[in-house]
Amino acid sequence: MDIRNLIDMANRIGDFFESMPDHEEALTGVAEHIRRSWEPRMRRALLASLDEAPDAHGLALTAFTREAIVRYREKLTPAAAAPAAHAPL
Repeated sequence: MDIRNLIDMANRIGDFFESMPDHEEALTGVAEHIRRSWEPRMRRALLASLDEAPDAHGLALTAFTREAIVRYREKLTPAAAAPAAHAPL
């Protein structure tokens, strides 16, 4: 997964919503768009990049996008996958 691409996409989403007059609604819009549109692997990779070295990939999240992701991190975190059922021996 190309983290640079994910960060760039997240920033573009943030840029779109940041123009909204209601700051809280804009933050929610960023998080909801990412939650609904990105597959769990993408969201996990983006969140992991925040935990590692957030600016190490040569492209940083904008302050607004970072605020949205940090504030709604719990909602953006994919649920743990259920263990696969094994066939009886």
